[in-house]
Amino acid sequence: MNGIIILIFNSILLGFGLAMDAFSVSLANGFAEPSMKKGRMVYISGIYAAFQFAMPVIGWFLVHFAVTFFSGFQKFIPFIALILLAFIGGKMVIEGLKSRKCQNNGVCENCPNNDCDIREEVGKSEISTKLLMIQGIATSIDALSVGFTIEGYSILMVFVSALIIGVVTHIICFAGLLLGTRFGTRLAGNAKIVGGIILIAIGIEICVKGVLGL
Repeated sequence: MNGIIILIFNSILLGFGLAMDAFSVSLANGFAEPSMKKGRMVYISGIYAAFQFAMPVIGWFLVHFAVTFFSGFQKFIPFIALILLAFIGGKMVIEGLKSRKCQNNGVCENCPNNDCDIREEVGKSEISTKLLMIQGIATSIDALSVGFTIEGYSILMVFVSALIIGVVTHIICFAGLLLGTRFGTRLAGNAKIVGGIILIAIGIEICVKGVLGL
């Protein structure tokens, strides 16, 4: 019984730690999509949760069956996260700048009558599933390393631990989306720019921490 309690407790702590990057990205997504419905929040949170569930399991298998490969691959993880998040964040910043130009100049290729309302345009924009998947990979790829910390677990324990991590991630990311949409509405036309900058900053933070071993 004590072993089960410790497993659950440790998994919850791991979930909180691993979900912080995904929480920040969720916040940024909320900024970029302030009119997001609750159902879509559940969907997006589920994507992040699925990746956070899968990565520790994959890491555990790699440790047991491909340890040489994983040891060589691990050093590239921070740089992969930086590239992915910088790409997504840069795209969001560019789109945000275009929206601001549209508002300031009164000329917008997306608005045939040149009467676009920046709040309306931001509210209508949706982050594609493809980009959400890339975000999921970027924010969870460091969870592969968790495979090392749980290498002594049985396969059942690994799945239970990963499931708890996924549930915690889902809850935290949903909260991040709620907060993001609330403040994103106030940010209006600057929302995508702020969200993109946050994503780039997260990528840099992950990379620096990974390189310095923090």
